[in-house]
Amino acid sequence: MDNSDAKVDFGFEKVSRDDKAQRVRSVFASVAGKYDVMNDLMSFGVHRLWKQFTLSLTGLRPGQRALDVAGGTGDLALGLSRLVGKSGQVVLSDVNPAMLEIGRDRLLDRGWAGTVEYVVADAERLPFEDGSFDCITIGFGLRNVTDKAAALESMHRVLKPGGQLLVLEFSTPVAPGLKPIYDAYSFKVLPLLGRLVARDEASYRYLAESIRMHPNQETLLEMLRAAGFAQTRYHNLTGGIVAVHRGYKV
Repeated sequence: MDNSDAKVDFGFEKVSRDDKAQRVRSVFASVAGKYDVMNDLMSFGVHRLWKQFTLSLTGLRPGQRALDVAGGTGDLALGLSRLVGKSGQVVLSDVNPAMLEIGRDRLLDRGWAGTVEYVVADAERLPFEDGSFDCITIGFGLRNVTDKAAALESMHRVLKPGGQLLVLEFSTPVAPGLKPIYDAYSFKVLPLLGRLVARDEASYRYLAESIRMHPNQETLLEMLRAAGFAQTRYHNLTGGIVAVHRGYKV
């Protein structure tokens, strides 16, 4: 069945698949220079703790090989590099060259550039051989992928048997009373921060909308299972504002 003409979500809009991919690239090209500053402001720095928790689940050892998909400015890739050491290898991939360039510069500044490979890659069609990686991470990137099922299947393919996928992503608040506060913050404060700091209110309005359109915890769990992952589970963080989903290739 040809789904090329099917409409997909871009925030609260319905657009063509090609249009979404182009718009997402445009959003991240626009915000790349202020991306890290905005992450700190938007999350009050808590995104660093979310990423540290994700890294604590990898089980990676020195000498192994890891892939960070939609890795942007390299936070997770830096942590992965420390886990696999100089004898291992990390591949930092992103569909957006502007984001990837910032990630490369950051890793270079921290002395890890020699163990990291940088690849411009679409998460739906990863350009790696089957069974290439011991662990794959994707942090705050899956919700921007046009075909999430295809991306999950692509990540499953390039994992080694026994390898683990970790998906760190915004999710659905579960703590009592949190949702209305979170909604007010997302749709009023985030666009304002985007306008004042990044000079791009529209992109941060899209980011807030994209979070609301992303599958909830149980739906994403089923998507991992449908892509072939086993031992799937998730961890809610900060009352469910963020969740880490994980699964293994058998």
